[in-house]
Amino acid sequence: MFGVNRVTLIGNVGKDPETHYLENGVAVTTFPLATSETHRNKNGERITITEWHNIVLWKDLAEIAEKHVKKGKPLYIEGKIRTRSWDDKNGNRRLITEIVGTNMIMLGPRDKDATPNSQQTTEKDNGTVPTNIEDMEDIAHLPF
Repeated sequence: MFGVNRVTLIGNVGKDPETHYLENGVAVTTFPLATSETHRNKNGERITITEWHNIVLWKDLAEIAEKHVKKGKPLYIEGKIRTRSWDDKNGNRRLITEIVGTNMIMLGPRDKDATPNSQQTTEKDNGTVPTNIEDMEDIAHLPF
């Protein structure tokens, strides 16, 4: 049986990205992304529902996000949903669902210091993003 695991999000960055480098030099950048939906309830009041997503970017895409993505900026992210678990320092089992980004487009006006090629960035190395817990061992302790 075949399946599709593809996520497309357009939202605003919740805080400045945090970048970590694994022992082998691979960059991992994380940040929250907020997506919002607005509708009117039966009384005609406008209701906004905001969903927060944990974004994880790897390698070149992580390094570009570290330099160019800032809190509050609109962003397009494409990727896959990944859920992973780890034991925290108290021995409690923790679970997190993340969006592992494979494509990113910065939306909105450019920053004054943006380079000409920083508006759109894509990582096309299929198979280079860790896909299981064993491959993600080095970042399992990060509480994001």
